[in-house]
Amino acid sequence: MGVTYMMQAFNEVWVQIFGFAGFVHTTPEKFYFEACDDGSNDVLMIDRVSNEITLGVKKDIPPSAVTRSVYGIMGTIRLVAGMYLIVITKKQKMGELFNHAVWKATEFDIISYKKTVLHLTEMQMLDNKTFLAMLNSVLNTDGFYFTTTYDITHTLQRLANTSPEFQEMTLLERADQRFVWNGHLLREFAAQPELHRFAVPVIHGFLTVKRCSINGKYFDWAILSRRSCFRAGVRYYVRGIDSEGHAANFVETEQIVQYNGYKASFVQTRGSIPFFWSQRPNLRYKPKPQISKSMNHMDGFQRHFDSQLISYGKQVIINLVDQKGPEKSLEQVFSKMTSSLSNGMVKYCAFDFHKECSHMRWDRLQLLLDCVADQQDENGYFLVDSEGKTITQQEGAFRTNCIDCLDRTNVVQSLLARRSLQSQLQRLGVLHVGQRIEEQAEFEKIYKNAWADNANACAKQYAGTGALKTDFTRTGKRTKWGLVMDGWNSMLRYYKNNFSDGFRQDSIDLFLGNYVVDETDSLAFLHDQKEWRFLALPIIMVVAFSMCIICLLMAGDTWTETLAYVLFWGSASFGTAAIILFNGKEFVDAPKLVQKEKMD
Repeated sequence: MGVTYMMQAFNEVWVQIFGFAGFVHTTPEKFYFEACDDGSNDVLMIDRVSNEITLGVKKDIPPSAVTRSVYGIMGTIRLVAGMYLIVITKKQKMGELFNHAVWKATEFDIISYKKTVLHLTEMQMLDNKTFLAMLNSVLNTDGFYFTTTYDITHTLQRLANTSPEFQEMTLLERADQRFVWNGHLLREFAAQPELHRFAVPVIHGFLTVKRCSINGKYFDWAILSRRSCFRAGVRYYVRGIDSEGHAANFVETEQIVQYNGYKASFVQTRGSIPFFWSQRPNLRYKPKPQISKSMNHMDGFQRHFDSQLISYGKQVIINLVDQKGPEKSLEQVFSKMTSSLSNGMVKYCAFDFHKECSHMRWDRLQLLLDCVADQQDENGYFLVDSEGKTITQQEGAFRTNCIDCLDRTNVVQSLLARRSLQSQLQRLGVLHVGQRIEEQAEFEKIYKNAWADNANACAKQYAGTGALKTDFTRTGKRTKWGLVMDGWNSMLRYYKNNFSDGFRQDSIDLFLGNYVVDETDSLAFLHDQKEWRFLALPIIMVVAFSMCIICLLMAGDTWTETLAYVLFWGSASFGTAAIILFNGKEFVDAPKLVQKEKMD
């Protein structure tokens, strides 16, 4: 009895210090998941043969079971070899939201139900290995967050406006499905309410919580970006909207302040231009956007903004795309469709970011802030007092986009958020009358770095590299070093978007359940080899270009002989490059699991 009490006390102390979640006990027949931080005697049991998931008690765990610590169950998924269990094996504490610990999941394990893969053919083993690599590709993309005691899928305002019945629901049952990235993995758990408390809803995006001080007054400040799992994917393969009105790269960003029991929240969204368009990679630096001629744009556009109005109230669209060049047609159609919507709840503001801020004139962003200031004041922010009484509601939200909804978008969102925060901190008495956030050097540094980190997180998840223009977000000015880093990231984006994003898109589609593995299907398409010309042409181009350089460096007996060699090899290099560019779509790494061409 004394030993049991000591073990229980030890577990409680361990949980308080390290946030420990539980154990997975493994036998050849079953997995037993024991949550040691809730005082319950229940154990989740997964039969490795029948795949059945049931509840048991701790005494059901055999003494011979192999035990390891885990921090949550991401869910289960079927691959070629059968079912797999995905668990969180490491986590990092990001801080506390309203006294609830929030964690980043940093390492995962994918555990096979099957004890061996000897029942597979050699090709099936290769297919299964490919699918496992896809899962690991998603899990290794930084930005998975969770908490076991608080609902981080909803904004403060949505939570405040719910019923008592909603508050009594489990986190899995009440979660906003737009932002539950392991929703497909938890489908079996969702079907059995008694299993819900063993499942961890996980969001993907960015989260930071900072303890800050201004004028000797301490407050908690947080940014929480929730990336939608609807129409999720990578930069060039997922653009526009789908038939349900879900926009590509849709992210809900909430800025939260807590001071003396008061809680304030300001919510913004970003998302791809909401009609049917695509921009397939084709080896060109910026492929030309293509607007669909066959789809009913207004139907999808209407669905998107109906959803936006329900979720966020009045909409203020800030469109930052270029109003000349390839992006011009997108701006024109967006403006025309907003006018056709004839909805007074939806306002449209076009701001040609690159034109207005050219030649390092980033101070001109103030023109945009001044333009939307009245609408921002009218929409307000959410504020609740220390007793939980709502003082103000946020009546509408900014929906900001550029072509990627990454770099330009994040710069503008950070400026809008600062303006809202200025008002909140003055109202809460943290800032004195006449004081500006920009003058608070210590907090301003925290603020700028956090928003730059938010930009990097969203950019890595969508485009594969860190964000551009973060030097302005971090320092408040454009720098030459920032331009150099933007050039480097742009080159990385070019390579990844053309030569590795097909695999990344397949990985996301598999993880989210857009593609479901059927063990009876032929998966030969996973290993389709490029035709010989797709390998030969790049080699010929490189050899021809190298010979051209060699001929220039090692001149012949006469200048005419040198010129002839240079012209020959130069022509061969240029001609081969032209052929490759003309057939660019055939050379890029395209998704194999879900044919994106058919979805647009």
